Amino acid sequence: MMATSAVSNTRLLTDAQRSLLNSAGKQIAPTWPLDQMIAVNPFWEMRDKPIEQVAARLSTLAGAEMLMPADYYLALHEKGKIASEVLRQAAIEQGLSLPEEALVIELRKSADLPHWHNLSDLLDSDRDSRRMPWRDEINHQISQFCAAHYQQLRQQAYGVGTEPGLYRHWLDVTRRDPGISIILDEAGFHRQFQQMPDDAESLLSECIHTLQLDDEILDAYAHALLLDINGWASWAAYLRWQGNLHDKPHDDMLQLLAIRMAWELAIWRYKQSKDRGGFQRLDRLWAREKQQLPELLQRSEQVNKLRWVWAKAAEISYQRSLHHAFKQPLSAGRKQRLDKPQLQAAFCIDVRSEVIRRALEEQSGQIQTLGFAGFFGLPLEYQPAASRLTRPQLPGLLKPAIQVTEAEAETETGILTANQARLNKTARWHNWTQAAPSSFSMVESMGWLYGAKLLKKVFFADTEENPVSQLSHRQGWHLKQDGQALNVADRAGLAKGILAAMGLDEFAPTILLVGHGSHSTNNLHAAGLDCGACGGQTGEVNVRVLAQILNDPDVRAALVDQGVSIPDASRFVPALHNTTTDHVDCLNGPVNESVTRWLRGATGLAQRERMRLIDSTLEHISDADLDKAFIERSQDWSQVRPEWGLANNAAFIVAPRTWTRALDLNGRSFLHDYQWQKDPDFAVLELIMTAPMIVTNWINMQYNASVTDNLKYGSGNKVLHNAVGGHMGVFEGNGGDLRIGLPLQSLHDGEKWMHQPQRLSVYLAAPRAPIEQISARHDNVRMLVDNEWLYLFRWADDGELERFYQNQWHPVDG
Repeated sequence: MMATSAVSNTRLLTDAQRSLLNSAGKQIAPTWPLDQMIAVNPFWEMRDKPIEQVAARLSTLAGAEMLMPADYYLALHEKGKIASEVLRQAAIEQGLSLPEEALVIELRKSADLPHWHNLSDLLDSDRDSRRMPWRDEINHQISQFCAAHYQQLRQQAYGVGTEPGLYRHWLDVTRRDPGISIILDEAGFHRQFQQMPDDAESLLSECIHTLQLDDEILDAYAHALLLDINGWASWAAYLRWQGNLHDKPHDDMLQLLAIRMAWELAIWRYKQSKDRGGFQRLDRLWAREKQQLPELLQRSEQVNKLRWVWAKAAEISYQRSLHHAFKQPLSAGRKQRLDKPQLQAAFCIDVRSEVIRRALEEQSGQIQTLGFAGFFGLPLEYQPAASRLTRPQLPGLLKPAIQVTEAEAETETGILTANQARLNKTARWHNWTQAAPSSFSMVESMGWLYGAKLLKKVFFADTEENPVSQLSHRQGWHLKQDGQALNVADRAGLAKGILAAMGLDEFAPTILLVGHGSHSTNNLHAAGLDCGACGGQTGEVNVRVLAQILNDPDVRAALVDQGVSIPDASRFVPALHNTTTDHVDCLNGPVNESVTRWLRGATGLAQRERMRLIDSTLEHISDADLDKAFIERSQDWSQVRPEWGLANNAAFIVAPRTWTRALDLNGRSFLHDYQWQKDPDFAVLELIMTAPMIVTNWINMQYNASVTDNLKYGSGNKVLHNAVGGHMGVFEGNGGDLRIGLPLQSLHDGEKWMHQPQRLSVYLAAPRAPIEQISARHDNVRMLVDNEWLYLFRWADDGELERFYQNQWHPVDG
């Protein structure tokens, strides 16, 4: 029988308190679910502050790191990767006038800073090591509850019951759980929850009053509590993001904060009633913590200034190598277009495309490659045949505007196609395995089947994929917007805008539209290796749909009236780049022999280049055996490093491909084709700076944070991962916080980091004025630039480089 609350508290928050608590919650960035995993800048909601200030705040409130340890930078210096003059330059830019020797000495003796402690931390500092730490039990209890709560919310979509709000549901469950006292070895502790207010706002107000939290520290205190359960706070931020995107508000952040704050209140009252001497000590420590918090924040920023010198020196060192290459006299045709290419291939700007593009271009001087956002400008939501399921095929920043369905989905007989049957079978299996009451019985009764499946994967690896991704491969797609089919004029307008954004105004006989996707098995983070621009899916749907639009004779005829003429002989071919194997497969039947040969040659070259990072023991084997090794790797269910994804990304270059065609950028650069002369009103430049530039910042900062603090912003050891709620995220083991970010195996090869954390360097080949104007018009762009979340450079037509920062242009020393 459920216990009732012994206290009815009607205390309300003041407007100032509510604003401060909301402010704390709004500093948490969202994390996307596993089946739509896209890279996110975990500090995105704090972009309005300088990056060094944010780093100091996170270090103080949660012990979180945005910088590498001192040993990392010293090793770079000893290896000559941070030159003396670069270190001096970085020190000057950071306002430190110390000689090199002093910078080295000071870095070597740098020590960890003291940081803020919540009540649970203060008690854990002298807790008997044989007893469960307060922090561990708090995180475990909240995390297990949130997993169950949000899984049950998913069931509501299928009409399976209803649940109260997050805080009230937690309180009902916790009041019935005497096991908390047993686990903590604290007799009667669980009774504290009987005294809690029944609603979140009253709880927050009561805790603020009891713990004497004034407005000066309330925002930081609330933020620190949310950072304690950062994974679930990030999930709440995702639900809030989706609600805002789709005009369906859903914000659990204050309720989650109330749950975490309720534990603080329970601890306080428990010590007060059970241990007078211990409570007096806790009271003194708590008063000191509150008093010193503002000073801790200031001190952390000042002390970390030295490590920012070294971080900036590492970034400048990389930039100098790029600048040197940019200023070299390259091929004679550096700024000339190719003469009538026989093949054009448009790839996603993903850094993995830089390698395959370079390899393809080496096959012939008649090949032109282009870089464009991988969703190819189509704001799609894909609905598989005869299914209620839909999935976005566009960046997480954007809202789908067009729904696309395979034409064969429409049946007059009502007989299920094979694809429909697969989807329905998957849905039934999913509903059973995800239903909360059946989860344990499912494991008990079906464990033997999973064992057989594992054995099958060991000896008979195949290319199974999610049934939602198994397209019928029949020609024909239906496109709808607001329930209405897109007519020829609509599709022609869409096509014209995409071609203009791609800078494609002359057409080869064959134009490949190359989406990309990864292939791996037994990989909970598989979607994170697919196309982030397609919402963590492959780009197959987008390239198939765009090819259909651009090959449609009626659309082409309508385009002529709009000043765009596509020759009858030109054919758009959808293709998919498998980033694990570097195969490029044409999806709508065969292409001519030359194109096939070129693609095969490009695969071989790309595999040779990537092999050095994947497995150097393969260096001397034949091309055929190397190809076989890559394929086997993609199908090996025990492989923890199927590919390196976007590791070591460092630059976003927006320029004509002829400017970089002769450069080996080592798979570290996002490449977006752009010619400002074809963009008279600079609308395309504005689109690039407000969408792809932000997406690349998200990718860059996710990789950086997953390296600098994998405990807080990465997901740990993937061998220990267990899926939470089917798709919400992972636990490392069976408990702890919901893990976000990248697993260690995606970042480290067992001996060294494969990603060097550094802020993204963006290069725009465009005039000064539009860059200034676009930055001034868009707060997101201005904040990223002025608060140093990225570097923004202008690459002039004469080859000169300059940096844009704080609305000023600064010359670049090459």
